[in-house]
Amino acid sequence: MSMRNSTIRAVNRLTSRWAEASVAPDGRTGTVLTAAGVWPLLASLADGAGGQAREELAEALGIPADRASTASRELLTTLGCIPGLEAATGLWTPADLPLDPDWVARLPDGTHGRLSGDRAADRKLLDDWTAARTGGLIERMPVQLTEYTRLVLASALALRLRWVRPFQEWPETSAEGPWADREVLRLHRTTSLLHRVRVAETPAGPVTVLEVVGDGAVDVHLVLGAPDSAAGMVLAGGIAAVTRAIPSVDGFTLPWGTPGPGLWIGRRAAYRPEPRLAVDTVAFSVEAENDLLEHAGLFGLETARTPDAPGHFPGISRDPLCIESGRQAAVARFHAKGFEAAAVTAFGAVGAGIAPPPPYHVRTIALRFDRPFGFLAVQRSSRLVLAAGWMAEPLAPVWGEEDWQDEE
Repeated sequence: MSMRNSTIRAVNRLTSRWAEASVAPDGRTGTVLTAAGVWPLLASLADGAGGQAREELAEALGIPADRASTASRELLTTLGCIPGLEAATGLWTPADLPLDPDWVARLPDGTHGRLSGDRAADRKLLDDWTAARTGGLIERMPVQLTEYTRLVLASALALRLRWVRPFQEWPETSAEGPWADREVLRLHRTTSLLHRVRVAETPAGPVTVLEVVGDGAVDVHLVLGAPDSAAGMVLAGGIAAVTRAIPSVDGFTLPWGTPGPGLWIGRRAAYRPEPRLAVDTVAFSVEAENDLLEHAGLFGLETARTPDAPGHFPGISRDPLCIESGRQAAVARFHAKGFEAAAVTAFGAVGAGIAPPPPYHVRTIALRFDRPFGFLAVQRSSRLVLAAGWMAEPLAPVWGEEDWQDEE
């Protein structure tokens, strides 16, 4: 089952809107979010919703509610076929909650489990499912369980990829910028493929985007804006650039000088005739837990969370239901050899020698990430954004016993 371009655009639209709304403008706080994990759950809720709640969910999804279940199945099927990505959906209800069989039938096979009413046992059940579906990257399902919980609907995404060409890593103490006087773990590599770096003009000003190619079907893009640009707008601009919603200019075409944030382009002596892109960035690990109800309007949940009878989901159950909680736990790790990301989303309802001089002068690009920046994990062929985030604090080197012995 292939996924419609309209679904891809709808998921990316939600990613961009969420990123712009949730990333701190000053960029001093890191976060990571995965709208690709929220979107299919909202679609399932829209499929069973009625009245104003159905209309609000459809607007948040960006597609009509009567197409939501089909689009959700297409998205989940596509996610499950991406190498290196694990995707799962889960539904848990107590035995006495009457569910609409047609609604349940439109969920993925093997989705439905039971809540016992024993909160400790149910918590273990949900946490075990979370850890198993994310390979241990996330150990606890971010759902509020109370004596009134009648339904839990969750998704899990876990992505692992390795770089086609690894980075070299070394510790460095920054001389200036927000990480000044701190030892950080820097990553460096060079390539002759200048199209890996691009600059786009966005509402946040010029944004530099670096593509780091994974060994499967997913690449990671690092997004750097001007120091005074709002971080959420920089990330939204990067999403527009990598999804080709706006044009960008690659490293072969960019002018000399400093045409984008973090960039220097000129000519330098070299021993080989190929052009050269030298990338200097940092390793990072970001974790976040996002309360979706803090942005209830963005996700179409304003009406759905109100405890009004007769409920907002007549297509799910004849018993009245409203959304009690909605959260996403997410993690992303960028290192010398690869990238890992995972997200679990849940809704609860009450429900260096001497050498001759270099013979060549070649086009040379130096790109350095020395302040907070955004990152995006993007499925290469469809341009579906699987994860988006903001890196504020780089990793510090970890010195082991062998390092100290080597130093001695």
